[in-house]
Amino acid sequence: MATILSVSGSPSATSRTARLLRHLDDRLRRQGHEVTPLDVRTLPAEALLGADFRHPAITGATALFEQADAVVIGTPVYKAAYSGLLKSLLDLLPQYALAGKTVLPLATGGSTAHVLAIDYALRPVLSSMGAAHIVQGWFTLDKDVTVASDGTTAVAPAAAEALARVTDDFSAALDTRTHANRTPALAPTG
Repeated sequence: MATILSVSGSPSATSRTARLLRHLDDRLRRQGHEVTPLDVRTLPAEALLGADFRHPAITGATALFEQADAVVIGTPVYKAAYSGLLKSLLDLLPQYALAGKTVLPLATGGSTAHVLAIDYALRPVLSSMGAAHIVQGWFTLDKDVTVASDGTTAVAPAAAEALARVTDDFSAALDTRTHANRTPALAPTG
């Protein structure tokens, strides 16, 4: 199975985006994948805003991207675009940090007016960073991600069904790519 880096680009400590990602991380783990979470907000602000490529936290984050077979990128939508915090990290990564990787873009927001932010704001950046395959992403309304009484994340049924579908499609794409990369080439006969 694949090694997946699950990146939350939310600046909030009580982020619905991060909660949603950790919820999906659990599903991916149950499917046999190894998932490493990365909350960009935990990286030092001075390193992100000062473009300190050599800061140990930034080199550590870069290494996580290098080691991953695939990446899930989640962001809240602000002003019809992905978060500035996520942009700060993406700007510090090598130009082709996503080369050869399958990527699942996810976004959360307060209104369906932001639903196209994945395709018009985030997808072009992921593509420019060399992503081998960007699977169909998904936008989830903030109101559909809540905290249950036991502290776990609760996702509204319709949103949960849609997220399960895109997560399973992402997992299937990883399984196909992993299998293709491990299948030995046939020797020519003749």
